[in-house]
Amino acid sequence: MHGAQTTWLLARSSGMLAYLLLTAGVVAGLTLSTRMFGRAIAPAVITAVHRTLSTLGLGALALHVGMLVLDTKVDVPLVSLVVPGLSEYRPVATGLGVVALELWVLVQLSFPLRKWIGTRAWRRLHHAAFLLWALAAMHGIAAGSDSGTPWAKGIYIASIGLVSGLIGWRIIAARFPEPRAQSRRHTTPQAAGVTHG
Repeated sequence: MHGAQTTWLLARSSGMLAYLLLTAGVVAGLTLSTRMFGRAIAPAVITAVHRTLSTLGLGALALHVGMLVLDTKVDVPLVSLVVPGLSEYRPVATGLGVVALELWVLVQLSFPLRKWIGTRAWRRLHHAAFLLWALAAMHGIAAGSDSGTPWAKGIYIASIGLVSGLIGWRIIAARFPEPRAQSRRHTTPQAAGVTHG
């Protein structure tokens, strides 16, 4: 009984940890793309943090999957963690998690393959991170046994609000470049008050 409680506790905690690390990784990626901190933090540093968080998150996710397979409280066959929809435990919610897992692995593998697939293709593939994060959030809310607790609700509300806000900021920043950047691009010598002769 004690062993079953331990595996179930580890399955729940590692799942939440994976979600938090994924969220932090997405936030780091959005921070990089929106240039939130300007030159205060070097892009290379944020990129390194972004990749590290993603790698650590996958480690936590591997522990989550392993504990679910070992757990006797809920029957989750290994094949159901590879093929979406085969789990008897909340099949839709678990299936969302399986798709998120597979997308996460794909995005993570894209890092070392960037120079072979090209920057444009890599960026398009990297956009899947937003989808996998959304799927992970839905999976956690719908499948997590702690989702109804105040602390879990707080985590989901805060993380969804933060990521949604940063995505909105990124969209606005892309459509409305900074005035200074525009003025530098479009200023002519005459417009700047410089005359000749």
